[in-house]
Amino acid sequence: MVNGKVKAVLDSNILISAFLYGGKPQQIIDLLIESRFIAITSPILLAEVLDVFAKKFKFSNERLIQTESEIKQAFQFVHPSFILRELRDEDDNRVLEAAAEGRCDFIVTGDLELLNLKIFRGIKILTPAQFLQKF
Repeated sequence: MVNGKVKAVLDSNILISAFLYGGKPQQIIDLLIESRFIAITSPILLAEVLDVFAKKFKFSNERLIQTESEIKQAFQFVHPSFILRELRDEDDNRVLEAAAEGRCDFIVTGDLELLNLKIFRGIKILTPAQFLQKF
């Protein structure tokens, strides 16, 4: 927690859902825009989101640049200095690395493997609904 604000990593599935579908992930982004919490990410996590937008959802280069700019403005970036091998999915390990490096309070995700951990190094792993209940 910094200045009374919790710190959280938003997994790529949360960002993608917020941008494309709204719902609870969008409510979390709204809280971020209102500066109600501090969002942490890493260059690797940003690259994953942009890669999904480009390949799966066929975002134009212009839209990718705009999306990247919006994320860079809203999120604080960390550069993990270590590699974790806690989970089978390497992308999930990158989420854990960012959260640990950023000394986060929470990870927000829809990923079952991450959610099944429940807590990692004191970092609570929550669904969007669980995170929203904190506010």
